[in-house]
Amino acid sequence: MNQKNIGIPMTDKALLFINGIPPENLPETVGYSLIACSDGAFHYLKEKSFPMEKLDFISGDFDSHLGSDGEIYQEKFIFTPDQDKTDFHKSLEIIKERGIKAVHVYGASGGEMDHFLGNLTVAFLFKNELEITFYDEFSTYFFAPKNLILENVRGKTISLYPFPLTENITTKGLNWPLNNDTLDLSKRIGTRNFASEETVVINYGKGDLVVFVEN
Repeated sequence: MNQKNIGIPMTDKALLFINGIPPENLPETVGYSLIACSDGAFHYLKEKSFPMEKLDFISGDFDSHLGSDGEIYQEKFIFTPDQDKTDFHKSLEIIKERGIKAVHVYGASGGEMDHFLGNLTVAFLFKNELEITFYDEFSTYFFAPKNLILENVRGKTISLYPFPLTENITTKGLNWPLNNDTLDLSKRIGTRNFASEETVVINYGKGDLVVFVEN
């Protein structure tokens, strides 16, 4: 899947691992200007033999004890004890402070679903400051800009999820198109559509919209 109308150079992106279900296969690290993880994600990265020297920082309150192996990387630790914020939230704050404009996130979904919903809500809080894209074993998902082009998606399931209300949505290339329609979390959502063309165009006027694209 390719996205257009985002406009973020590859060299201005961060790769962030957090403590959900770990990716089955770790992504390539080439091209990222910053790589980080939460303290919980540190464990699965170690188990998957991720090259820890590539991490720029490990953030958290360290309630997930890192053990003796973690002591080797203490110079990378950033202690963030604020219990009013999640480790994901605190990691995004650090990334934003370092001037990064976009973040690719792994480990945000799966397991306890309140964590997934919490992570989505945190992304909403940062949507005007960071372009956050989530990746899991099933899909890629993100808060969509008002004008979005998806390429190379024919046959893929694409879901449009209002957060909580999205108005004036018009689509091209979906099997069930929308024409200046409204999606409302309390009335109508747009899940389980699929791309009937290679290119899908999604435009909307007001509100916020989460787009899920099948891998």
